Amino acid sequence: MSEKLCQSDGAPMEFYEYGTEADGSKSTDYCSVCYNNGAFTNPNCTLEEMIETTADIMVKQFGFSPEEAMKQCKEGIPTLKRWKTV
Repeated sequence: MSEKLCQSDGAPMEFYEYGTEADGSKSTDYCSVCYNNGAFTNPNCTLEEMIETTADIMVKQFGFSPEEAMKQCKEGIPTLKRWKTV
């Protein structure tokens, strides 16, 4: 099974609304936390900051251990569309 993930933070899209493009249409790649109105909500966020922030959310909201959250984020987030060109 291949679930749809936000291509910025790796969040399963089943938990978040899709972001929007500049024309108001739904983004096919990004959640509304990361992307709205055709732009990233935090355009200056670095890959390292995204990894740390997402790992923290995984621990606090989804019960992951800090080690497992960081491991998954370090492995997965750099492979996402937003970060492949970084």
